[in-house]
Amino acid sequence: MKQLSRALSPLALSLSFAGALSLFGAAHAASPAHKPAAAKSAAPAAKTAVAASNAIIPLPLNPILPPAQRVCGTKTASGVSFTMLRPATGPVPAEEDYVLVNYIGYLAATGAVFDQGMHATFPVAGVIPGFSQGLQMVPKGGIARFCIPAAMGYGAQGAGPIPANSDLVFQVELVDYKTGAEIETMRKARAAEAAPAETAPAPAPTGTPQQ
Repeated sequence: MKQLSRALSPLALSLSFAGALSLFGAAHAASPAHKPAAAKSAAPAAKTAVAASNAIIPLPLNPILPPAQRVCGTKTASGVSFTMLRPATGPVPAEEDYVLVNYIGYLAATGAVFDQGMHATFPVAGVIPGFSQGLQMVPKGGIARFCIPAAMGYGAQGAGPIPANSDLVFQVELVDYKTGAEIETMRKARAAEAAPAETAPAPAPTGTPQQ
């Protein structure tokens, strides 16, 4: 099992390269929501008065996922199970690749959400084993649910809000991915652009008195 320093969390998974998200290009920037045209004869909606509530929202604000969203259909030999929620076709990431994902993680036992992220970038090999294995089964554009046994998650140690020996569930959308070679090429190009330009030596001044 990998060390917790390589485990899944918004902080631990940030790429070491500056501007990691920009390596995937601006094409993934959120597009404005589509606004349907209003009917020409539609009358303005009447405003309904709403009384203010004095109810206190309990903290931390952690949503609970229902039991039906804590199970997966297909089980692999390693013990990780998965369900494809939005199938996609094409190649899948390899262990040495880097991914751009939207994800939410929650406990299989209670459905309590412990982590989530939008456009998170990290190396496939840099996360808990069950999550890494799941990523390698999803083509670009696909959405899947991974059911990860504790032995392929955080095991007996637990991590933060995750109790020891907890089975985990993740819903993951693979927005994009790049190979390790592509990331390295981009990193080198950025480093070269940031390096100070070499300047030619200044010419000697003219008219210097002879000694």
